[in-house]
Amino acid sequence: MDCEEIKVPEEFSDICPYNDEDFHREMSVLVTEPGFEHAVKYAIPNVDYPAFCQQLLQIRNKHDFQIQIMLPFLKKLVAETTKGVTASGMDNIVDGIPNVCISNHRDIVLDASFLNLCLTMHGKPTTEIAIGNNLLIYRWIDTLVRLNKSFIVKRDSSKRHALEAAQHLSAYIHFAIKQKHQSVWIAQRQGRAKDSDDRTQESLVKMLALAGNTDIVNGIRQINLMPVSISYEFDPNDYLKAKEFLLRKKDPDFKKSQQDDLLSMETGLLQNKGHAHFHFSPCINDKLDAIPAGCDKNEAAHHICNIIDKEIHSHYYIYKNNYIAYDLVNNCQKFAAEYSAEDKKQFIGYIDAQTGKLDIPLTPEDMEYVKHMMLVMYANPLTNQLIAKGIDN
Repeated sequence: MDCEEIKVPEEFSDICPYNDEDFHREMSVLVTEPGFEHAVKYAIPNVDYPAFCQQLLQIRNKHDFQIQIMLPFLKKLVAETTKGVTASGMDNIVDGIPNVCISNHRDIVLDASFLNLCLTMHGKPTTEIAIGNNLLIYRWIDTLVRLNKSFIVKRDSSKRHALEAAQHLSAYIHFAIKQKHQSVWIAQRQGRAKDSDDRTQESLVKMLALAGNTDIVNGIRQINLMPVSISYEFDPNDYLKAKEFLLRKKDPDFKKSQQDDLLSMETGLLQNKGHAHFHFSPCINDKLDAIPAGCDKNEAAHHICNIIDKEIHSHYYIYKNNYIAYDLVNNCQKFAAEYSAEDKKQFIGYIDAQTGKLDIPLTPEDMEYVKHMMLVMYANPLTNQLIAKGIDN
């Protein structure tokens, strides 16, 4: 069962999920939005949209919305676009103790959605989801995510207001943990690690600790930080990420458009991901004791990031793709026993096919660079796991 609704102070009304008392009003507006109708019909072909809207308008709170609408949709998505979604480490989630689940970030939409699916399937309450306002391209997207237990990370604040925004976000996360007894999910960095070299941003850790009104280590201790490792067998956006690397290589000032973000969301949502696995590591509070006393804020944040990263790296689920990519990138056969010649042939064929989807002219050098970057994406989880486990790589 999810936590009972607790009234959120007005000060957080600009970023928090909608209260249940506002749910029906906001849903009534959402179902009239042409953009929402288009998205539903795109994601659920042949849907009877008027009947679907009537179903939505019968729902009265966020919990029922997740169980009646989101859960069946995600199960359908799993069946159609994956070989299954699995989880481990569920015994590290202690009933009655909310956590800030901090994970690596692969897919804009599905990381948090599949995480919550894993929690639901194991009888655990879902998390509230941190989502950057750069993705709230249309007003209806803002409404939809806040009806689905998401809170907003303001990423467009000026430098002058950045600290104020960070304090505000930190205060809400601490409120969610301490007052609502509600777990939350947040990515370990702003945006996805395009090359899958997952590293926690020190600025994020500092933000999380701000509202603790104490030193950074004890500020983090208050929110029960739990690292989560996310592993996809295939990343549908791999070729789009490689394209971004190429365009940025050619023009260091290149910036993605809103249309690029929409395409990434659609591609990640509806294309093949193979198997997906989520590992929940124990809360890091016990490990915080090892941080030397007297550390300044920067040193402490660095130590905390290292703790998070080691947990995430150590618990990736390693697929044949990762072993093959590692050997190809490093021009070796270190893990040749983990895959067959046919496996290698199929994976190379997959990389070639993904490269063929690019909609920009490519020189032979560009083609090699794009393929190399895709291989690096699949090799890095294994590279980092070897380092985290102290294995010579």
